[in-house]
Parts: sequence; structure tokens; C-alpha cells
Amino acid sequence: MKRFCSIFSQLLELFPRVEFEQRVREHKAERHARGFSSWTQFIAMLFCQLGRAHSLREICGGLASCEGKLRHLGVLKSPKKSTLAYANEHRPWQLYRAVFGQMFNKAQALAEHQGGKKKFRFKNKLVSLDSSVIDLCLSLYDWAKFRRTKGAVKLHLLLDHDGYLPCFAVITEGNKSDIKVARTMKFERGTVLVMDRGYNDYDWFAELTDQGVFFVTRMKANADYEVVGRRKPPEKSNVGRDEDIFFYSMAAAGKQYFFRRIEVWDEAKQDTLVFLTNHMEFGATTIAAIYKDRWQVELFFKALKQSLKIKTFLGTSANAVHTQIWTALIAMLIVKYLQLKSSFGWSLSNLVALLRHQLFVYRDLDAWLNDPFQPPPAVDEIPDVPQLTMAWA
Repeated sequence: MKRFCSIFSQLLELFPRVEFEQRVREHKAERHARGFSSWTQFIAMLFCQLGRAHSLREICGGLASCEGKLRHLGVLKSPKKSTLAYANEHRPWQLYRAVFGQMFNKAQALAEHQGGKKKFRFKNKLVSLDSSVIDLCLSLYDWAKFRRTKGAVKLHLLLDHDGYLPCFAVITEGNKSDIKVARTMKFERGTVLVMDRGYNDYDWFAELTDQGVFFVTRMKANADYEVVGRRKPPEKSNVGRDEDIFFYSMAAAGKQYFFRRIEVWDEAKQDTLVFLTNHMEFGATTIAAIYKDRWQVELFFKALKQSLKIKTFLGTSANAVHTQIWTALIAMLIVKYLQLKSSFGWSLSNLVALLRHQLFVYRDLDAWLNDPFQPPPAVDEIPDVPQLTMAWA
């Protein structure tokens, strides 16, 4: 009979210890450490996310109750509450951003290997850009400026539609403008970027066009533009208009850029949606389908807040909050990786819920992913291993 370590231990195999320690040295995360390693902190915070622990007491107590199984994780003993709190407050959160990047590369490689699941026929990279506000108590998190009586941080996220994986994230104060963060991002030439109206900035659209980056967004109702050409909408489609336009404000500044304005009737909402893009070759229905797929980034934020611990925090310092958010993103990448790897057809919420109950169960992770409700082997199916005889002197 095959012997397995715990499922939690098998999940940690996604993070080679040598690579992790390399990142620890790069960020000098253990410069003043006294026995408590960054690896132990990482395991504790990952247990917080996957095990749904709501406090430092639950994290430390939960790990302590599995004391005999911690050695499989590379941990000698469970951490103390004060030790873990101090580490979250002082050890650089940039370490977990680097670990997030390593995990994304693994998940992206798996998604590319399963390239047959792509929704669109074009070969361009498709990404969605959006942000979500995470509310905080201003009296406890006075560094998180948002409103006069309210604190918050904002998670700016770029979602890769190949596998719907979070590929880039920025955490800022709640009052940080979305467009200011977007302007700091760099995209590969040929990328199709989809976003909502909060990112409307004509100068930025011109920069994206010069970089060879395509965008699809909603057009503002008060936009001042001129139509220079009209295209014939596809027959028997919900496309009302397909026009080539330019904006007066850009023309007045001496910038000659042309865009497409597409009107599409939404039967569900009984409303006309107006899209703006700089891609002059895609069909109008393809542009509408691209923007419709942007809803996946909204679903990602919803799953992140509902399935993982990101709405309440274990520490009040900015470093502790950043550390917890980055470990939540790492946990989400793990779940997405397992979802891609499995043939069972998991929903993300069910996978997170059932994985929480299986963390310290000794069984094969791949077998459980593909058949989670398989009963344990019957007694007569377990091979009878003969007892060894001991030679006495």
C-alpha cells in the first residue's frame, strides 16, 4: 500500500525550499531572526488562508494540535502568537510578492499547456484590469487613508484570461486613483487590455496605441467626438453601430489618433452599451465578447473575499496587511492551479471548502483532486505485509 504525507505537505511541494530560501536572502527577511524562520511564517499564513483560521490564536492552536504532522512541512514546532504577530509586522512583505511571482509562473505554464481551453480564437494575450476596495477601521489603521471617517486599502489587479490567473497586483491606500496605478504598468506589444470606464484617459489611450497595446473599454456618455467613418454592422447581430471616431480634445492638442465606437444592444439589461477600442480589425461582436469576459475579474474579487481571509486582518500595521493580502493571492493561485490540474470539474468555492477539511489528511493529492468522494480502500484490498523477523543474538 502506498504511503503519503499530508495534503498540506504535498501543496508545499509547489514551493521548492531552495528557491524560497533564495528569496529570503534576497529580501533579508531573516536579518534579525532568532529561531523563527520565514518558512514557518509562510506556512502559518498559508494555513490561515487555506484552513480559514480567523485569529492568531486559531493559527497557532490549529498548528499545535497537528504537532506530529508539522515535521512533514519542515516545521519543528508551531509558532507562538506574539512571535507570529511580530514577524508579520516587521518582516518585509516583498518576500511574499516574490513567492507569488514564482507560483504564477507554475500556474501559467500549466494554463499554457492546456491551451485548447481558450475562449477566443485570436492569439493576442487578453488581460483585465480592475481594482477593489478593502474596508478598514480608520481608528486602528490610521495609515490607510480613504475618507474622513473611513480607512481602506485598494487592490489593483491584472487578470490573465489564460486560466483566469492573477498575474500582477499592486496594493495602495484606498484613495489612490486607478488611472495613476494603471499608468505605471507595462504591457507586452499586442496585448489586449480590457477595463471599465474608471480608466478612461485619452492621453493614456494614446500611449497604449503608441506601444502597440490594444484596449477595450466602455465609452463615457459625455465624450466629445467626431465620426469620420462608418462600418456595416454584422447581419442578425445585436450590433447597432460601428464607427471610426476621433476626440476633439486630442485633435486640439495636435494628437491624431482614431478609435472605434461600437454600440451593442444588451437584451438582458434592455440597454445599449457603447464600447471604445483602438483595435481596427476585430469584428464588432468580438469586441463585445471581450468586454463581456471582463466580468471574470469581478468574479475573482468576489471569490477572493468570500473564500479567503482578506476582509479582516491579523495585524494593524501596513506590513502585516500587505503580508496577509499577498499570502491570500498565493493561496488563490494554488487553488487555481489545482482547479486547472483536476479532471473533476471543481467550482472554486467547493474546492476551497473541501480542501480546508483535507489539509492534514494523509492521502494522494492528485487522486483526491480527480475523485474527491472516493471511499477508503476496503480491508481486503489492503495488501497483507508480513511481519519481519528479528534475529536475536
